[in-house]
Amino acid sequence: MSIKLDENLPDWAIDVLAGMGHEVDTVRDEGLRGAKDPAVLAGATAHDRLLVTLDRGLGDIRAHPPGTHSGVLVIRLDHQPPRAIRQTAERIATSVELNDLRRCIAVWRDGELRVRRPEP
Repeated sequence: MSIKLDENLPDWAIDVLAGMGHEVDTVRDEGLRGAKDPAVLAGATAHDRLLVTLDRGLGDIRAHPPGTHSGVLVIRLDHQPPRAIRQTAERIATSVELNDLRRCIAVWRDGELRVRRPEP
């Protein structure tokens, strides 16, 4: 799976996901640091990458309807210390088939994944 990490995720997340066999690059690599959500999502979609982010706004299905992009995985944590982010990223990497999230909006919260798929 090709993945783009948003700038709000630490660089070690690259190693976690790459270690699971995914091809990973970042918003920073693409020169989109500080860009607005639509530009970040367009950049990920242009390269057919699932965007992984902590940004709750990217999980808004009204603004970013499933099927109009390559996919978004929002990690929602009430508290975001590095250790909690790392544990969550590792758990997602080992328990979620990321290929199944293509063209979807998915939100991981409290150990559960909610997926909104494109309408048929």
